Amino acid sequence: MNFIATKLEGCFIIEPKVILDDRGYFMESFNENTFQKGVHQPVHFVQDNQSFSSKGVLRGLHYQTGAYAQAKLVRVLQGEVLDVAVDIRPDSKTFGQFEAVLLSGENQIQFFVPRGFAHGFLVLSETATFFYKCDNFYNKESEGGIIYNDKTINIDWGFPTDDLIISEKDKVQPTIENAKKAW
Repeated sequence: MNFIATKLEGCFIIEPKVILDDRGYFMESFNENTFQKGVHQPVHFVQDNQSFSSKGVLRGLHYQTGAYAQAKLVRVLQGEVLDVAVDIRPDSKTFGQFEAVLLSGENQIQFFVPRGFAHGFLVLSETATFFYKCDNFYNKESEGGIIYNDKTINIDWGFPTDDLIISEKDKVQPTIENAKKAW
């Protein structure tokens, strides 16, 4: 696996080694020892989640706060998404900045989003199956969110706004300035 550091400290793009032959392919999608060496920190995943969405579905920007903060290792099993992490660590030199990565079932790239980041994705293909590992259990009372079109973050989703499919909950999330603090 190749671990590529991003401009956001702690976030990594992970390119797996894919072995192709006439039968298809094989890849190791996760190995705890390799992963911890690659991201330079101990991370122990305790929960796996999977979602299926149609083109134009935007999920996010979500995070968990306090003792329930979560790191995520995300990938796309089928389809293509634009995946986004936003730094919400108050003392970070990149607070409010984001990293966007194109993930697909074809490129097999993974994205590690550590604790202290809001996360979201937009489905670009007709459908997409999105899979992620979390290092902490979900807690409803610890939910946090930021509006997907916050002007201070200025994410270019590269998709017509009128064609976005967004949950009612995500349509009314606060700006980063008014969001629940991560810590």
